[in-house]
Amino acid sequence: MLESLNYTLFYWINATPDSPHGLIAFAGFAASDLISIVPLLAAGLWLWGPRSQVTAQRQLVIKVAMAILVSLCFSALLGHFFPHDRPFADRVGYNFLHHAPDSSFPSDHGTVIFTFAVAFLAWHRVWSGALLMVIGLTIAWSRVYLGVHWPLDMLGALLVGIGGCLTAQILWQAFGPVIYRSVQQLYRLCFAMPIRRGWVRD
Repeated sequence: MLESLNYTLFYWINATPDSPHGLIAFAGFAASDLISIVPLLAAGLWLWGPRSQVTAQRQLVIKVAMAILVSLCFSALLGHFFPHDRPFADRVGYNFLHHAPDSSFPSDHGTVIFTFAVAFLAWHRVWSGALLMVIGLTIAWSRVYLGVHWPLDMLGALLVGIGGCLTAQILWQAFGPVIYRSVQQLYRLCFAMPIRRGWVRD
C-alpha cells in the first residue's frame, strides 16, 4: 500500500518534458543550492550577533550540529538496512538532475534541512523554524519533481530529523556544558586573529 502511494504521489509531482523550463530551472536551484542556507546560517549565528545573545546562538549551533550528525547516522543505517532504488534507477518517470544510482531512502538533503528546521522550531523561534520548514518542503518537492527521490524518501527524512533532534536534546542535557566549553576554546584558538581585530565575536 505504501509503495502504491509512493508511485502515485511521484507521478503526480514528477516533471515531464512538457513542464515549464523555468520551473525545472528553479527546481534545479532548490535541489542543489538551497541547502547552502544550513552552513551559512550556522556560521552567521556563531560569528556575529548581539553580544548578549552570542552564547545562546552558539549553543543553538552546537545542538543543531549534533542533531544533524545524529540524523545522518540514522539515515545511513536506514539506507543500509532498507535500501530503495531511485526512480530513474527503476526507470520510473523522468529525471532532470544527474545523481548516482545509490539508495534513495531516506533523502540526505531532506534529512539535513528538515533536522535544521525542526531544531529551529524547537530551540529558536517558531517563525524561523516555520520559514526553514518552507525551505525544506521546497527542497523536498524539487528533488521529487526532478526525479531523484520518491515522496516517502522525504517523509522518512522528516521523521529522521525529528528523531535526531530528540536524541540531540538528550545528549545536550547530559554533556552540553562540557561540549560548549570545548568548542568555544577551540574556536578562540583557531580564530584568535579575527577575534582580536574585531571581525567576529569573541
